[in-house]
Amino acid sequence: MCNHPLGHHTTIGVGGPARYFAVVSSPEQLLYAVRWAHEREVPVFVLGGGSNVLISDEGFPGLVVHVGLRGWQVVEDGDYVLLAVASGERWDYVVELAVSRHWAGIECLSGIPGQVGATPIQNVGAYGQQVSETIAEVKAIDLQTGQTVVIPGSECEFGYRTSRFRTRDAGRFFITHVTFKLVPGGPPTVRYPELAAYLKEQNISNPDPAQVRGAVRAIRARKSMLVDPNDPNSRSCGSFFVNPVVSQDQFNELVAIVRRKGLVGRDELPPHYGGKEGIKLSAAWLIESAGFRRGTRLGPAALSQKHALAIVNIGGAKARDIIALADLIRLRVFEQFGLVLEPEPVFVGFEKSPLTPLP
Repeated sequence: MCNHPLGHHTTIGVGGPARYFAVVSSPEQLLYAVRWAHEREVPVFVLGGGSNVLISDEGFPGLVVHVGLRGWQVVEDGDYVLLAVASGERWDYVVELAVSRHWAGIECLSGIPGQVGATPIQNVGAYGQQVSETIAEVKAIDLQTGQTVVIPGSECEFGYRTSRFRTRDAGRFFITHVTFKLVPGGPPTVRYPELAAYLKEQNISNPDPAQVRGAVRAIRARKSMLVDPNDPNSRSCGSFFVNPVVSQDQFNELVAIVRRKGLVGRDELPPHYGGKEGIKLSAAWLIESAGFRRGTRLGPAALSQKHALAIVNIGGAKARDIIALADLIRLRVFEQFGLVLEPEPVFVGFEKSPLTPLP
């Protein structure tokens, strides 16, 4: 297809047309499409569920390949099960499948939109879990050579919301399958404070994975972080900014700033969560503390009325409207706290990052 509109393929409903567009449902179709594009010297972009992308108003000047690979397979491996899933499967379906079979390891990642193939690229995570904890291997086609490769999870170079597929190998691999190593009958992960508090509210003291999944979906629903065509606050690309990870010295500087501004008490600390990468801050708290209330509008773009991390299309927004609000938020947070909020979505069809560089 030519000049195919992309906005309706994304959860935020924004984006111009693809010069060429194709749906592939097998590796062979993919290789044909890639060869076709290379012969015409046009770029290729792989589009999955459209939940973590912002496509430019000009669209994409090459071939957009929409992932249609389906299917899954289970192999027992001692005390574990290996669940190999095709990249085009809906992610939340896979979580539901695992939980229904009492396999622990991805229950906290419930309700996240998009397809399986995107999860290792972003190192998808939420409520105390990341897919990097369970990914055994990634099967992909190397678009430079046309060869099928199997990359162990240990070689994916996972970091906080990133991987080699988003950094040094961005655009190189088409992920066809992801294999997850899960624990049959294992305990769920409950280490995120908000999740633990919700379970306590519900008088659930020893939850199983299904109860944790239900709790996560309930928390996401009240923040409009479940895709729902009847909820305008869910017309977003998910969290627009990642939670900043800082050193102890940077955290101490932030504490001094927020106490001086009276945002916390003399003996209080801003919301934070310790991890291997460092001290993780709440981007939503920083945004609201910088003066942006939920529902703040700038033209047809707005912060969600339910969650300060989501920028929503309230009707007729263009990519430039979403970027304008994101720019304003980043500048204000930097001015107030000296911290740079990094975007989470992938920008498509832009020659460079559309966000204004900060000092």
